[in-house]
Amino acid sequence: MSAAKKAKLADRGAHNEFFPGISKIQYKPDAAPTDVMCFRYYNPEEVVLGHSMKDWLRFSVCFWHTFRGVGSDPFGFGTIERPWDDGSETMENAKQRMRAAFEFFTKLGVEYWTFHDRDIAPEGKTLAETNRNLDEMTDLAKQLMDETGVKLLWNTCNLFSNPRYMNGALTNPDAHVVAYAAAQVKKGLEIGKKLGAENFAYKEKIGFKGQFLIEPKPKEPTRHQYDYDAMTVIGFLKHFGLADDFKLNIEPNHTTLAGHQYHHDIMMASAFGMLGSVDSNTGSPDLGWDTDQFPMDISYATQAMKVIIDQNGLQPGGLNFDAKVRRESTDVQDMFIAHIGAMDTFARGLRNAAKIVEDGYMQKMLDDRYATFTSGLGLKIVKGQASLEECEKFISQAGNPKKTSGQQEKYEAVLNRYL
Repeated sequence: MSAAKKAKLADRGAHNEFFPGISKIQYKPDAAPTDVMCFRYYNPEEVVLGHSMKDWLRFSVCFWHTFRGVGSDPFGFGTIERPWDDGSETMENAKQRMRAAFEFFTKLGVEYWTFHDRDIAPEGKTLAETNRNLDEMTDLAKQLMDETGVKLLWNTCNLFSNPRYMNGALTNPDAHVVAYAAAQVKKGLEIGKKLGAENFAYKEKIGFKGQFLIEPKPKEPTRHQYDYDAMTVIGFLKHFGLADDFKLNIEPNHTTLAGHQYHHDIMMASAFGMLGSVDSNTGSPDLGWDTDQFPMDISYATQAMKVIIDQNGLQPGGLNFDAKVRRESTDVQDMFIAHIGAMDTFARGLRNAAKIVEDGYMQKMLDDRYATFTSGLGLKIVKGQASLEECEKFISQAGNPKKTSGQQEKYEAVLNRYL
């Protein structure tokens, strides 16, 4: 590292400001389209259907992409350098990153953050040294959380980057590696309790009150996995008797890679009472890879928020921006612009979804479409009380069913009126 950069880093630490010239992001509903350093739609205290926007949306910044991402990809080196980060895996540099992160959280105005253990603390030569590093870093995180009021949405363990996990972690063919992964998870649970994250036997043993989350991953890394989509994961949990212990963390980028619509897994998880949190991002399904882009599509956000409203929120989960700026977006300001744009997108989605609920037109259309299941034989079918013989008898008396239009275009047109 050059002497000039060392001096610059020292100056940042001494003055305790990592984003000079950037004030706390404000809500300006009349802002010009080119004013992207403010919220035009996200007003945290605005009440929507009886709850504030910030309570419906519960935005969270992820530490890994936002403060550890360097803009690399499989065919290119990193493009992003941050003025507070010297690129080293030292505790001093880790503390610089942590302080910069909390300044970012507070200036952006989010109330939650998420991290992997290896995001925030360097790995030592032994597990004991690694754990000491993690303890020291989470002591600093706890101090900064107390000072700023920013809370931990959830934390998890990085069981993939280290070469020891090249054949898997808890699914590794080597029991030695499985034991190491288990020890890492044990420490992760302890850290979650320490920082008040809003993991079974050990969870109860240490009195951890947080929510276990499991995330479907269809192509990470790049091949079919057993946790392919929401329904695969729900079936897995029910098979092993774990459905009462977990909820799902849905990443829509994964949903589209599994061949579904953006909001499909959010809807399916919610239908089974298992939607716990959302890693709010998007991607390019044609690429066949998890590109972790910031969500900017109003229609997608509206449909996702309609599901969240219908289940009365995501608490204790939230909308975690598991997204990274593009590798050509190298300015510090781009970090803010990306999050602001995504937060405004979901704020618009929330308002649209609330209007859909308040008007009731789409719900009436849906009710009318399924009206035959509210009485008579249809109701008995819903309750599982109709036999095959009874259905046959009904047809012999009522004759062939009428052809009824599904009115696909009408549903799409009505939805578009709210966007």
